[in-house]
Amino acid sequence: MRKLFRHREIQLLVAIVALTLLIALRFPVFVTPSNLANVYNDTSILVILALGQMAVILTRCIDLSTAATLALCGMVAAMLNNLNPELPVSLLVLLAVVFGALLGGINGLLVWKLDMPPIVVTLGTMTVYRGTIFLISGGKWINAHEMSDAFKALPRDSLAGVSLLSWASILMIIIMFVTLGRTTLGRSFYAVGGNANAAVYAGIDPGRTRFLAFVLSGALSGLAGYLWISRYAVAYVDIALGFELEVVAACVIGGVSIAGGIGSVPGAVLGALFLGIIKNALPVINVSPFWQLAISGTVIIIAVAFNARAERKKGRVILKKAEVTA
Repeated sequence: MRKLFRHREIQLLVAIVALTLLIALRFPVFVTPSNLANVYNDTSILVILALGQMAVILTRCIDLSTAATLALCGMVAAMLNNLNPELPVSLLVLLAVVFGALLGGINGLLVWKLDMPPIVVTLGTMTVYRGTIFLISGGKWINAHEMSDAFKALPRDSLAGVSLLSWASILMIIIMFVTLGRTTLGRSFYAVGGNANAAVYAGIDPGRTRFLAFVLSGALSGLAGYLWISRYAVAYVDIALGFELEVVAACVIGGVSIAGGIGSVPGAVLGALFLGIIKNALPVINVSPFWQLAISGTVIIIAVAFNARAERKKGRVILKKAEVTA
C-alpha cells in the first residue's frame, strides 16, 4: 500500500478527492454528477493544452506561446467562418490544427536550428502571435451573431450525455497516452529530456525530437483555439491572455519535471483537474477572484519544491551513509 501511495498520480488523486469532499461539506450540490461533468467540461481545454505542454517539457523545453497560438488559431477560424459561413466546420477544425502545428513548428525550428533557449523563443513568438491577431483583425471583435450556428454548436452538442468538448479532451488523452507510452516518438521525448547526450548514442536526434514536440504542442493549441472561440462565441486579441501560466502549472502539479524526462499523461490530466476544481470552487466559497493567481502561484511553488525533493539522486544519500560508516 505504501508503494502505491508513492506514485504522484495517486497522491494527486487523493488530494483531488479530499478537496472535492471539503467543498461538498459546505455546498453538497458541488459533487452531483451533473456539476462534476460541468467542472470537467470547463477544464477540457486546459487538459488539451497541458498534454501538448507536457510533450515539450519532457524534452527539457517549455512553450510559453500556447495561449497566444490558441488565440491566433481561434481568431483565424472565426474570421474564415465569418467570411464564408458555408465552410464545413470539420474543415475549419482541421485548418486550426494545421495552422497551430505550423506555429509550433516555427518555435521548434528556432530552438533546433538556431539553438536558441526555448523560453526566449516562445516569449518572443507569444508577442508576435498576439500582435498578428491585432493586425489581421484590426483590433475588432467577432461576436456570436457573426458566427454560424454550426460553428458555435460543436462544443455544445452532446453524445451519450457528455458534451463533445469533453469527448474531444478524452480523445486527446487517449491519443497522447498511446503516443507517449507506445510509440518511438513518445520514448524519444523521455530519452531526450532524461539525457540528450545518451539519446544521441541511441540514434535519436534531440533537435528534431524537440521540434516535433513543439509541433505537437502547436497542433493541440490550434484545436483548443477553435474549441475556445466556438464555445464562448467571441474572438478578440486578448483571448486566453495569461492562460499559458495555468497550462504550465497543470503540468508541474501533475508531476511533470521542468528538468525534463519525467511525467505522465494521467499526471498532467489530474494536474489540470486540480486547478479546474479550485477555479470552479473559488466563486462558490466566496473567495475573491483576485486571489486566484496568488493561490495558483503558491500551488506551483509547492509542486516544484515537491518535485525537486522527489527527484534527488539516491547516490547522495548513500554517500552520506558511507561517510558516517567510515
